[in-house]
Amino acid sequence: MGAFGTLDRATVVRSTPVERLDLTGKRLTVVGGTNGLGQAIARQALALGAGVTVVGRTLRDAPHKRLRFVQADLSSMSGAVRLGEELPAEDEDVVLFTNGITAAKLREETSEGVERDMAVSYLSRYALLQGLHERIGVNRPTSSPRARVFVMAGPGGDQDGNPADLNALTDYNQNTAHMNTVAANEALTINGANATNGPAYFGLNPGLIKTDIRANYLGAGSFAHKATEALVGLLAQSPQTYARRIVPVLFTHDLNHRTGVMFDRKARPIRPSLGMTPNRVESFMTASDSLLRRVVG
Repeated sequence: MGAFGTLDRATVVRSTPVERLDLTGKRLTVVGGTNGLGQAIARQALALGAGVTVVGRTLRDAPHKRLRFVQADLSSMSGAVRLGEELPAEDEDVVLFTNGITAAKLREETSEGVERDMAVSYLSRYALLQGLHERIGVNRPTSSPRARVFVMAGPGGDQDGNPADLNALTDYNQNTAHMNTVAANEALTINGANATNGPAYFGLNPGLIKTDIRANYLGAGSFAHKATEALVGLLAQSPQTYARRIVPVLFTHDLNHRTGVMFDRKARPIRPSLGMTPNRVESFMTASDSLLRRVVG
């Protein structure tokens, strides 16, 4: 099993080609939608007629009548909990989490004492969903399909993680810390998919794409950062190409009666990580709850 996952050939998910897709009347919220992949997906959905809400620090797009911006600091767990209670979600068809960074070479903490990558890339999502999960899509017509949550990270990459060290306090290593956020997000997806109420949950593994996600590790604007992103840009798909592939999946009718499906960089179904057992998922959720409660009380 590689970093991009193993194809699940037993699962077939069809979607309307983006050239023929009309999202008029649909609603999408993108947490982390002001930059990178989130921004590209938000723009693509908006261009296809959807109403889009983007959550992030700074809006980088021109005003649009179907675009709503919610400012938020996703490194703050108290802020994420509050946002989960206040963010309008009752009319949403899809909520997508794309917010994320990579861990730094030396361990960094937020003002709340959470390792920074864990805070931004995972725990803020968990915190948001505490108040958001049961409200997503509840005001839509009763005939509407189940609302959906998509969690972007690296599912299917066989990262087991270590829920016992969620805050990266023991023998800090940049790669280990970041892979723990990847594993935690897959556990979050599986846990949500197993819930008996609320929206359906799905995982996204976009693979290697040119964005600013590596800036925290390489140093924003440094030669290493510029050279790495230039190489990635030559070898991998662009955020816009990925958005054209994945936006049809976000709204496809083929997912109306499904939950828990993971998708790779080409929007193909992949298998979950072998080590993400029910006990592993439960351990991650217990550790997440414990860390969040310690931070916000």
